[in-house]
Amino acid sequence: MHVNKDKELTNEELLDELERTRWLRYWKQIKKDWPVYLMLIPVIIFFYLFRYRPIGGIMIAFKNFDDYSQTVGESDFYGLYAFKYIMFGPQANRFWQAFRNTFTLSTYGLFFGFPIPIILALLFSEIKNEKYRSITQIISYLPRLISTVVITSIIALMLSGGNVTQAPGLINGLFVKWGWIEAGTPMLSEPQYFRSIYIISNIWSAAGYGSIVYFAAIMAISPTNYEAAKIDGANKLAQIRYVTLPGMAPTLTIMLILRVGQMINIGYEKVILLTMDRGNEVLMTAEVISTYVLSLGGLTTGASQVNFAAAADVFNSFIAMFLVLGANYISRRVSDTSLF
Repeated sequence: MHVNKDKELTNEELLDELERTRWLRYWKQIKKDWPVYLMLIPVIIFFYLFRYRPIGGIMIAFKNFDDYSQTVGESDFYGLYAFKYIMFGPQANRFWQAFRNTFTLSTYGLFFGFPIPIILALLFSEIKNEKYRSITQIISYLPRLISTVVITSIIALMLSGGNVTQAPGLINGLFVKWGWIEAGTPMLSEPQYFRSIYIISNIWSAAGYGSIVYFAAIMAISPTNYEAAKIDGANKLAQIRYVTLPGMAPTLTIMLILRVGQMINIGYEKVILLTMDRGNEVLMTAEVISTYVLSLGGLTTGASQVNFAAAADVFNSFIAMFLVLGANYISRRVSDTSLF
């Protein structure tokens, strides 16, 4: 009994010593790996300035911020008025149309765009010549390195309907030749073509760059697993099914959860560039939450519109948060991999 008491005291003394020297141990660790922490400083500054500090602006969605001589804190609190206005007010149809367009484009992008980088990574892993594989990978990454303005300009040129002095674009001319569209029809001005153009151009520009993560996951799989599969008589498709895909499963799960969380967040740059001067009919199909927010908060003269823009953005963020939580919960229930 006396021995157990001494042991308890010894443990308490050890815990006190660890607590007393905690900051000293932290400092020694920082001194040991100081280059890593030095590289971390710009990341911390970036997230503070562009991710955490703007969070205070969320209060605009709950304030009557119509007088720029006052700060957000000094403005009157209006509660959920802005949310009620955009969802059930006179312009509710436009908000819900933008929300439907956002969700539709994101769903199509997830359904068609998510598997393409995985397929590319599988194809790259089957190229045995490292020089040829490096060249093909670099070519697939190039569209990602081109600015959005240049990408949309190329798309507009390839899909132009042409006129008396200018020949139609390459893709437009082929579609006319095959009888899919009428001559002189600019595809970007037709609402029914916008979603297909947006999704296909996104896949083209992002698939190669997105395959990097999956290619790294494939390279991390032990070659002995493939050798064992070959001994068991597995052909190439069987090896992919029973070795490659299970080995990639944790990476696939994490990337899918992240992709689901980004479903509602469609950038405004490409949508605006593709729909510029295309008419209101195209906007009915193309306007998303981000362009809707920009039109309320940045392209109108009434200061009170800022409230509604902030409310729409906050609503969008809440939907994205619940999508991430739901995808992570489902992943945790059906597999051993999750974000948290």
